[in-house]
Amino acid sequence: MKRILILGAGTAGTMAANKLHKKLGGTWDITIVDQDEIHYYQPGFLFIPFGSYRPEDVIRTKREFVPKGVNYVSGNIATLDPESNKVTLADGTELGYEYLIIATGTHPTPSETPGLDGPEYGKTVHDFYTFEGSVALRDALAKFESGRLVVNLIEMPIKCPVAPLEFALLAESHFTKLGTRDNIEIVYVTPLDAAFTQPVAAKHLGSMLGDRMIVLEPDFYLERIDAENKKLVSYDEREIDYDLLVTVPINMGADFVHEAGLGDEMRHVNVDHHNFLSKDHDNIFAIGDAANLPTSKAGSVAHFAMDVFVPNFVNHVKGLPMEEEFDGHSNCYIETGYNKAMLIDFNYETQPLPGKYPVPGFGPFSLLKESEINHWGKLAFKWMYWNMLLAGRDIPVPSHMMMAGKDRSAA
Repeated sequence: MKRILILGAGTAGTMAANKLHKKLGGTWDITIVDQDEIHYYQPGFLFIPFGSYRPEDVIRTKREFVPKGVNYVSGNIATLDPESNKVTLADGTELGYEYLIIATGTHPTPSETPGLDGPEYGKTVHDFYTFEGSVALRDALAKFESGRLVVNLIEMPIKCPVAPLEFALLAESHFTKLGTRDNIEIVYVTPLDAAFTQPVAAKHLGSMLGDRMIVLEPDFYLERIDAENKKLVSYDEREIDYDLLVTVPINMGADFVHEAGLGDEMRHVNVDHHNFLSKDHDNIFAIGDAANLPTSKAGSVAHFAMDVFVPNFVNHVKGLPMEEEFDGHSNCYIETGYNKAMLIDFNYETQPLPGKYPVPGFGPFSLLKESEINHWGKLAFKWMYWNMLLAGRDIPVPSHMMMAGKDRSAA
């Protein structure tokens, strides 16, 4: 019996295990490996600091989503030897494979930024990209009644690229509701040249920060954090003071990817952007955030990509051509505060455009426009995530981006 080894039991890895088990179960031995037992609903990390979600709302166990018949191995991945088709765990366990699927994601790495990973981390310096970070930030925000709050995006790519902007907008709404907004300055610091870099999105949404009195500091390339004096310092020696810093650490892939020579400089696996096959090995794929796809590292991408990956993988192991092509389809709800959100829908070739989604002309969700139903749509996704997405069940939206229902004249 041939062996499929999946590294990572997060969103993409769990979906792959479920879908491939349905297609190949009984004829292939499928094993999935992960170092953690807890599965986090990561989009929920954004809401914990503001009290919208409780910590327990985003926690389940990984094993409960792995189908019977798929082997689950708990352990840290130490090395990958693609020449001998072997993975070695930290405890010395060796796992062989005929086909390998890397789904180990991307992770905040504070140690990559001088001064970030120091004694002030979790005190005056926080993140919300980890469970522990979001809970600590909840406690910090509860005590923050005046001063300068700085939200800092250090470098792309990151998981959920719109999340830092969402946090700034939610913070503005949060402090307004508490009655402390007039005492708090909010500054959004980014290495990008604008809050929204796509031209159509910038045209429709570019005034949003200004309208809410959020200061934008673009083109800021962070060199280090002077935590003792509470300053961000850029490579061109600009300085930004803060009282409370909410940062998005540099996101990087797994060490073993780098050591095996499979990754780019951020340790994301070099793959064909349309079928996820490694550019170096004909029996290795990378899916989800672990792959260096030129699109958002987001759950929607993993979902849409899976509809392409599974039939291609099945064909590939049978020696047949991979006929499906992923178009980079992604959509993201952008929380804007006050129980409203926007929705963007785009792919490799097409930038976000106004319109309706998923039913052309009807919606019910509006693209590039704030609405309450968009907000409720984002909140409803948590149920879909736990009950449909991870289980590999079909969700009735097309995996490829549709132009129907979009205003092409806006481009």
